[in-house]
Amino acid sequence: MPALVAVLAGVLGLLTGVVVNRAAGRFPWPGGEKRAAVRPPVVELGTAVLFVLVALRFGLSWDLPAFLFLAAGGVLLTVIDLRHRILPNRVVGPSVVIGAGLLTGAAAGEHDWPALLRAGLGAVVLFAVFLVLALISPKSLGMGDVKLAGLLGLHLGWLGWGAVLLGAVAGFVVQALVALVLLAARKVSLRGELPFGPAMLLGAALVVGWSDALLR
Repeated sequence: MPALVAVLAGVLGLLTGVVVNRAAGRFPWPGGEKRAAVRPPVVELGTAVLFVLVALRFGLSWDLPAFLFLAAGGVLLTVIDLRHRILPNRVVGPSVVIGAGLLTGAAAGEHDWPALLRAGLGAVVLFAVFLVLALISPKSLGMGDVKLAGLLGLHLGWLGWGAVLLGAVAGFVVQALVALVLLAARKVSLRGELPFGPAMLLGAALVVGWSDALLR
């Protein structure tokens, strides 16, 4: 059964990657270019692999759809942020609503309403923390990053408060490592600016993937 779920998730991820790549290529909507944002099959295969990993992490569970949806939205936001340096409200906002709905269904299926409450509080806490950081240093964090923090806090909160804390820190660690690598390769200068959204998403993905081991 786990193998079958992983295979089905991979196929779904491949199809989702096609849609995501085309949607990112057409951003800003409407009126963007009618072509893929990244030459296939990078996004398509990457999304398929990500879906397989999510399926292996959660198995055939009630919360699997919520984290598959987060993976799809995360890929779309990553591609757009890397290309345009923006995390569009038209993606982040609906993702929060849909994610909350899917986690509500998971809470009902698992009879785990405390986890849903913790997810909601996690979203509020991370949103508030990143809002304060953005007000202190608006050149380092934008409001798109703040709203993305709320989305990630929702899903990390479902897993536990430890995941919320690790997810928040992991984004900064990933960003620092990427900056060091790019500086060493002379791809960016000391005054260069990197989008923070992809680092936040990768950091959260790492925490979600290893949350069982990290939070025991």
